[in-house]
Amino acid sequence: MTLNSQTIEYLNAVASLSQPLANPTVEQLRADPANWINFAGDSADDVDVRHTYLTTPTADIHTVVFTPNGVKPEAPALVYYHGGGWVLSWILRYSPQLSRIASETGAVVIGINYQKAPEHPFPTPFNDCYAGLLWVRDHAKELGTDPNNIGVAGDSAGGNLAAAVALKSAETGDVNLAFQALLYPCVDTDFDSESYLAHKTGFGLEAATMQWFWNQYVTPQDLQNRYAVPMRAENFSNVAPAIIALAEHDVLRDDGLRYAEKLLENGVAVAMKEWPGMIHGFFNHGKYVDDAYALRRWLSDQMLNLWQLNK
Repeated sequence: MTLNSQTIEYLNAVASLSQPLANPTVEQLRADPANWINFAGDSADDVDVRHTYLTTPTADIHTVVFTPNGVKPEAPALVYYHGGGWVLSWILRYSPQLSRIASETGAVVIGINYQKAPEHPFPTPFNDCYAGLLWVRDHAKELGTDPNNIGVAGDSAGGNLAAAVALKSAETGDVNLAFQALLYPCVDTDFDSESYLAHKTGFGLEAATMQWFWNQYVTPQDLQNRYAVPMRAENFSNVAPAIIALAEHDVLRDDGLRYAEKLLENGVAVAMKEWPGMIHGFFNHGKYVDDAYALRRWLSDQMLNLWQLNK
């Protein structure tokens, strides 16, 4: 299927605003001259946003709590890990998306601003994210949440982190997760998959960029570590049900599809949906793309179902 017309409009807008740099530094890549948060659309106006910090094994981590107005006692909790190739972005860029999910579900959403590669490669971002899950469990009374009804979610690199957190949580028994929601996650390093070869350039996230991100995050000796590359996992006992969202025109489409198949083969329940005509990152493109809101609504519905089952 061809690209959605709204996706084309988004790509044209990005092209008009971006000034490609030759051999940019990490600092230049992290700059935000176009104010990309505006691309995500409007935030919900019935959600309180609070800033706090949690302590991980190596740092104090900025954490953002989205609490819907009139939240019910012992509400479910969602721990969210943002995308950006483990190198870029920050949780407040996701305020429109996360505030709307909080509003739609009545859940308290906690965004973890984990440390970034290449300054902090694996396992530091993963350890931050796992510490964030334990912090949410341990601060349930303060957050107004149910410590026994927590889900984790993330997009792209955040999807990798959410999948890895779900694996460790199942292995340790620290938290009985209600679900793991993975939005076009990067969970494998097969750069010769059909989706990588078909979408090398021209679809937002390019194949070479994704490979560069992996190189910043994981050293060769860690490529077989299931917490770095979740597709390497072999034991899926007690792993939480998965909600997996895919974009048709995305180098990572086959990552998510194959991980869904592996989970199903190992007895893990999976709800999966692919959006035709969409590209990587469309969760963040609400200003231009209607399906950004359709994805958020679908996620909210799936999460609500699994939180209800986990009670």
